[in-house]
Amino acid sequence: MSNDKKTQRCMCVTIDFEQLTFGELRKFVELTAKYTNNNVQLKAFHSAVLGSDEKQLQAVQSGTQEFYIGTLAPFSARVKEVQVWDLPFMFANTKEVYALLDGSSCKKIFEKLEPIGVHGLMWTGMGFRNLSNSKHPVNKLEDINGLKVRVMANPVALETWKTLGANAVPMAFSEVFTALEIKAIDGQENPLVHMYSNKMQEVQKYISLSNHVYTPVALVVSEKFWKGLSDADKAAFKEAAKIALVANRKKVNDDEANGIDVMKKAGTEVITTVDNAAFQKAVASAYATYNKEFGEANIKKIMDVK
Repeated sequence: MSNDKKTQRCMCVTIDFEQLTFGELRKFVELTAKYTNNNVQLKAFHSAVLGSDEKQLQAVQSGTQEFYIGTLAPFSARVKEVQVWDLPFMFANTKEVYALLDGSSCKKIFEKLEPIGVHGLMWTGMGFRNLSNSKHPVNKLEDINGLKVRVMANPVALETWKTLGANAVPMAFSEVFTALEIKAIDGQENPLVHMYSNKMQEVQKYISLSNHVYTPVALVVSEKFWKGLSDADKAAFKEAAKIALVANRKKVNDDEANGIDVMKKAGTEVITTVDNAAFQKAVASAYATYNKEFGEANIKKIMDVK
């Protein structure tokens, strides 16, 4: 690269300024400037000012935007394997999650992105998803029956919540708060940090710590931009991503613990005695469908990661 300083665009989608992903991105921006001796300077955007997840990923593929960091929803139409992350009750704790994120399976997913013009830099996360609603506490399986729950617009999430007995409603997240406020839906499911940063405690009375799905986050870079970097700058980006990753995981753990206190102080009832064994048993039948879709051996390999 030339000695002229180059300012590239780096972004963060639908994440508030102080929320974990943008905080981690700021760290990444600072470190890349430091490690490249200011040869490459990034500018970070947040709150979807560069467009939807899908629009941004398309821009990264074409090379008009250099970076994307966000959840895996826009990848699912391009690499089917990422939908495995939406399977319910795969992990007992974050140790198991990190073992998978840092393992060969996720490296292979990044490799599958390269032919579509995307280079993977880092796997991180937003924490386990939990269920909230405005109707009643959800302790046991029958408590879900009939609840109108907003879910992610993907086949796995829809199948999971229908199997559990909910009236599953796919909806863009930007519409969720208003839908909850006017009682068009009863509940939603998201990581705790995402709930309290988006003020779900103002429109939800109950949160059940179901920990049913873990939400990973990927930091990827345009292949066109990546190929134009020197080896030294590529190494700098990788080192910056590695350090930002450690900072993020600590923050996720801290924010999940703080999130419970925030919700309680706001008057939301937090249910910790959720009968997850019954939930897991209920979705066992759906795994027959998942096995056909993703391959039983592939799912078993993930479930066996400890």
